[in-house]
Amino acid sequence: MARIVAASFVTPCAVVGLGAVGSRVAHQLTSSGFDVVVHDPFVLGDVEGAPGAQRVFDVDDISGDRVAAAVLCGPTPHGAIARELIGRGVNVISTTDDPDDVHAMLSLEDDCRRLNRTVVVGAAASPGMSGLLVAELARRVDVVDEIHVAFHGTGGPACARQHHQALGGDALGWHDGEWIERPGGSGRELLWFPEPIGGKDCYRAELADPIVLQRAFSAAKRISARVSATRRDRLTARLPMMSPPHAEGGLGGLRVEIRGSKNGQRVTEVAGIAERTAVVTAAVAASVADQVIGRGANSPHGVVVLGDGRLDDEALVTAVIQRGVVVQEYVGSRN
Repeated sequence: MARIVAASFVTPCAVVGLGAVGSRVAHQLTSSGFDVVVHDPFVLGDVEGAPGAQRVFDVDDISGDRVAAAVLCGPTPHGAIARELIGRGVNVISTTDDPDDVHAMLSLEDDCRRLNRTVVVGAAASPGMSGLLVAELARRVDVVDEIHVAFHGTGGPACARQHHQALGGDALGWHDGEWIERPGGSGRELLWFPEPIGGKDCYRAELADPIVLQRAFSAAKRISARVSATRRDRLTARLPMMSPPHAEGGLGGLRVEIRGSKNGQRVTEVAGIAERTAVVTAAVAASVADQVIGRGANSPHGVVVLGDGRLDDEALVTAVIQRGVVVQEYVGSRN
């Protein structure tokens, strides 16, 4: 039987939303020894058997005198609930990948500093793992001039809907110090993901990665993000989805490329992942929650994006790998 946490007992973490991502986050945190409370008004999720998993029936039960941090894994938007939770003394880790929602959460900077709270925005596969991989690759060069991210596949139904909408929106990019907009579904580019995914046609889309990455790597002159898409995806992007999304998508892919210089020479570094999107997102979110909770009062106050160095990004990459995500690197052009 699920237990309701007593008001006098402080539980390290709450997980809000028990879909493909949230259930995995709860399992990973309880497997790491954390007590966890879970909340989802529609889905119970497979957390009953996880040691330390407990059930709350109202998000209002999540407050600073009962939990240290909350991981938001449900459908977007997360901005309003994040504002409520930090007001109740709770640190927040959000898996949002919606550009408007990301902007709303970035606007919480002053509130976070005033309340001494931490909000981590985009602790997912893309954005999230993309920023961690950029930070990892950036250690190998002297200057990072360009960052280019590509993503393949979707996670749960909310992720699939977001992917569908993104191709029909306006794609944001950072170009020589200015934001530019291009139509979603334009800018076809054949990009290679780790096997077994291989080459995929990728297109501009309304994605949050450029917003997050420009905040973390402000010196970069150009930042872009693309998603893989078929002809049908592009033709139907501005229409309602023709069939309900699957409970969880198939194999997903992330490709991160940086361009810069080292010792005066032009260099390119590429890394990627081939794994189910929900698996990557859960590993990132759980690793971030682990680090934020572990830091306690030393957790950085304000809005954090992965890759900006305010958390230990190198340790987070290691933690994600230890949770079963394999990071691959392109080395074919090296001498």
